[in-house]
Amino acid sequence: MISINKIELMERSMANFLQTPLPVLDNDILRTFVAIAETGSFSGAAETVFRTPSAVSMQIKRLEEQLGVSLFVRDARSVRLTHSGETLLTYARRMLALSNEAMSRFRHPDMHGVVRLGATDDIGERILPTILKRFAEAFPGVMVDVTIDNSVGLRRRLGEQRLDLTLLNSGKGASDEDSELILRERLVWVGACGGTAHTKDPLPVSMWEQGCSWRNEAVEKLTEIGRAYRVAYMSATTMVQRAAVLSDLAVAPIASYYLSDGMEVLGKAEGLPELGFYEIRLKFSEQRGELVEAVADAIRHAFRPTERQSRVA
Repeated sequence: MISINKIELMERSMANFLQTPLPVLDNDILRTFVAIAETGSFSGAAETVFRTPSAVSMQIKRLEEQLGVSLFVRDARSVRLTHSGETLLTYARRMLALSNEAMSRFRHPDMHGVVRLGATDDIGERILPTILKRFAEAFPGVMVDVTIDNSVGLRRRLGEQRLDLTLLNSGKGASDEDSELILRERLVWVGACGGTAHTKDPLPVSMWEQGCSWRNEAVEKLTEIGRAYRVAYMSATTMVQRAAVLSDLAVAPIASYYLSDGMEVLGKAEGLPELGFYEIRLKFSEQRGELVEAVADAIRHAFRPTERQSRVA
C-alpha cells in the first residue's frame, strides 16, 4: 500500500507541475525554422530572415533543446525535416499566420480587399511568390489576385480596367512613359553548361513570338551580325524555354537575374552578339487606392539591390 506521506508528495509534485507554465515558443525562432524548411538549407534561411548562418544554427539548437527533439537531419548537401520537425512545421505556420493576423488587425485595421496584379511569366515564376508571401504576412486582410500574361496582353488588360497594376518587361521602343522604372538589367545569351547548341547552324533558339521584348532584341542583334537561326522552341512559358536550354536543345536570350544552375552565359567567343538592356516597369490603372499603393510599395522594396541579390542567389 502507498503511504499517506507518499500520496501527499505525489499531490504536491502534481500541483507544482500544473502551476509551472510551459515554455513559450519564440515566433522569431519559429520564423527561422520555417525558412529552413522552405529553403532546404541554413544558408538560404539566413538570407531570408536576414541573419548570419551561425545565428540561425544557434536559434535551431535552442529550439531543439527547448522541445527535447531533433528537428532536422543534416548531411553534406541538404537539410530535411525529421518526423518531429514535420509536426512542428504545421504548428509553426499556423502560429506565425495568427501572429501576423493579430498584428495587422491593430496596425492596419482598414486594410481589407482585393488587388488585381498582372505580371509576366518570368516574374511570376521567379520573383513574385516571394514578394506576395511577405505581403500576405504583413497584410493578411488583403487578397492579391494574379494574372500571368505577356506584356502586350497585360497592357491591354490594364487599359480595360481588368487589372489594378502590372509588372511589364519593357524593351527598346516600348511605349511606357507613364510607368515607373523598377529594374534595368542586361539581357544575356544562355546555354547548358558545357553544351553544344550554340555551335549548330542555324542557331537553335528558345523564345516566344513577336511582341516579346527579349525576342525582339535577340532577333535584331542576330540579324545585324548575319547569324542564321531557327526558333527551335517557341513558348510563352519561361519554364519551357529554360527546359530547352538545360537539355542543350537551344540557347535563349534571358534576363541575367533568371540564370539558374546548369546554365552558362554565352557571348562573342561562342559567336553570339552582345544584347542590350531591358526594363521591368510598374504600370497602374486609373484607380490607385491605398491597397494598390501597399502592393506597389512591397514590389519596390523587393527590387532594391540588396533584396534582389538575396532572392536570386
